[in-house]
Amino acid sequence: MGGSSTKASEERTLGHYRIVERIGCGGMGEVFRARDEHLERDVAIKVLPSGTLSDENTRMRFRNEALMLSKLNHPGIATIHDFDTQDGVEFLVTEYIPGVNLSERLSSGPLLEKEMIELCMQLAEGLAAAHAQGLVHRDLKPSNLRITPDGRLKVLDFGLASPIPVVGDAITTDTPISSSVAGTLQYMAPEQLRGEAPDRRTDIYGFGAVLYEMATGKPPFQETLATALIDAILNRIPVAPSHLRSDLSPRLETVIMRCLQKQPERRYQSCAELIAEFRNIFVNGMNSEKSLVVLYFENLSHQKEEDYFRDGITEDIITELSKIKDFRVFSRSAVLAYRDKPVTPTYVGNQLNAAYVVEGSMRRDGDRLRITANLVETKTGHTLWAERFDRQFRDVFAIQDEIAQKIAEALRVVLTEREKQAIRKVPTADVRAYDFYLRGRQFFHQFRRKGYDFAREMFTRAIDIDPGYARAYAGIADCSSFLYMYWESSEANLRQACDASQRALTLDPELAEAHASAGLSASLKKQYDEAQREFEIAVQLNPRLFEAYYFAARSFYSQGDHEQAVQWFEQASRVLPEDYQAPMLMASALNGLGRREAALSAYRRGLQAAEKHLEFHPGDARALYFGANALTQLNEKERAISWAERAIALEPDEHQVLYNVACVYALLGELEKAIDCLEKSITESWGQHEWMIHDPDLAPLRGHPRFEALVKQP
Repeated sequence: MGGSSTKASEERTLGHYRIVERIGCGGMGEVFRARDEHLERDVAIKVLPSGTLSDENTRMRFRNEALMLSKLNHPGIATIHDFDTQDGVEFLVTEYIPGVNLSERLSSGPLLEKEMIELCMQLAEGLAAAHAQGLVHRDLKPSNLRITPDGRLKVLDFGLASPIPVVGDAITTDTPISSSVAGTLQYMAPEQLRGEAPDRRTDIYGFGAVLYEMATGKPPFQETLATALIDAILNRIPVAPSHLRSDLSPRLETVIMRCLQKQPERRYQSCAELIAEFRNIFVNGMNSEKSLVVLYFENLSHQKEEDYFRDGITEDIITELSKIKDFRVFSRSAVLAYRDKPVTPTYVGNQLNAAYVVEGSMRRDGDRLRITANLVETKTGHTLWAERFDRQFRDVFAIQDEIAQKIAEALRVVLTEREKQAIRKVPTADVRAYDFYLRGRQFFHQFRRKGYDFAREMFTRAIDIDPGYARAYAGIADCSSFLYMYWESSEANLRQACDASQRALTLDPELAEAHASAGLSASLKKQYDEAQREFEIAVQLNPRLFEAYYFAARSFYSQGDHEQAVQWFEQASRVLPEDYQAPMLMASALNGLGRREAALSAYRRGLQAAEKHLEFHPGDARALYFGANALTQLNEKERAISWAERAIALEPDEHQVLYNVACVYALLGELEKAIDCLEKSITESWGQHEWMIHDPDLAPLRGHPRFEALVKQP
């Protein structure tokens, strides 16, 4: 150990501390387990490495670590006991922490998600305590995190911590860079490499790098040459963790990638935000004991025309279970890919990382209805609950209620009174109206003009039967809004959207979907403050309602407020990670803000979702033109053109297809082709005029006479 460390090891004592064994060695010192002979306890003693006694900067930093630790008192941070000098040897005495460091733990592979969440909560809480004292660690890495036998995590080595920006530190990295940067290269934030002032967001980047390694077993970048590694950290987006680990949940991946954003302002801004995020994930996202997938029920009627009813029943069971806050229920979109596929519950449960799967069947014969439902545990494949319901068709809502309550009982979840009331709430007094509503909902999801026209007709027939059917009014409002936005910007469509949404609110002020519909119609009337109030109420009533976040984001986008649009699109993506639209539109808004690296990351995320969607829905023109835009941004021009042409071939006269393909051509520099598509897309009344004015994807067309003429059209 030379110098101080040799003396320590040879004498085997430092004052009243008896050296037992060396337990660590690094750039900032060597660490020994020792026995405190006065208090009869094990401690950890850190001494400077050989060759540093004459280096005053190193000695000052060593003393600085003692001062920093003396300010901290938190169970997640190693406690300091003493700092002293014996025979010219300066040493730091801290609590001895049994166990292994995280790098040793990761040598056997990535961690389970539950363990990751638990450890990251502790790490975030320890960092929050340090940040509260004005200290930035600056050297977070697996070897500086120790895990005790009972699962507690402790943050070690505050040798590089600083209360203020530090420039000119001597290098202490595992991979040397320069004398103006301190840290360990693989875990350093871009601003550290640039020599900029570190702050708590610098630690959040390091936190993300550690979390990435927990999830994948590898750091975000694995280049061996320092120059290549620096370039990757500064300029490249890490490979999505889900590409390295198929069972990683999308919500956790979102947290990781946000921590690793290049720009500090795009990361979480404090550890308090991270703690809140992990708590939310643990309760609503990662609690595998209460995560549920509801597979589309099998249609035993063997009549294709009955699929709408089967789909509606399944989706309403998903909705009913989602009202129980202790459950994490996968969305309709997440399970759509498995509809009518020969898959087992255990297969789907493992694919989606869900603890339980609900499967069943449905047969309708006149006024008789038979529904079977089974709750299967993914891990064992055992059926935990099963029941058959032979009832009249008019009992369909009672069946849905019973299924939700029986599943809660099987999983030992005690429902609150509010949850019981929400589940028992009957949407309509007449099941004939419900039947028409389900028919309409099937067509609503197609995103085609004919689909919206037919859906609106079905919702209208439902209301003819039951004039008090709030959901059907909200459905009419959304159909009219979408028709106004994308196909026919008539006063009649806008008036119907507003009137129907207000009627839905009058009938059921607690219906989140009605508030989202009202917000959308208000935004189309440019009543943006009213729209935002409605969106916020919708979110309060149902924090899992994707449309509330998505419509709000689009409203801000159409106003040119890209900053707010990004925030709402991000929240929409968290609620529905498998959706491809929100991340791609968020990427466009990020481009408008000049945040290119963040935009590329969002495009990659959206493209992955679109590719997965197209595996099961190859004829979806919307997914194709959204994907073409992302491919253009990611410099995959040939694929972009191919996807755009496929979209046009599928829907050659659809306004939205033409508009979005125009965006692709504009980004590729094909300006005349872009304007040709735009002109064709707005030959009739069209409700996207403001969107076109503010769309960053059309920036290459600005100043072109033909484009400016289009912009000036009323």
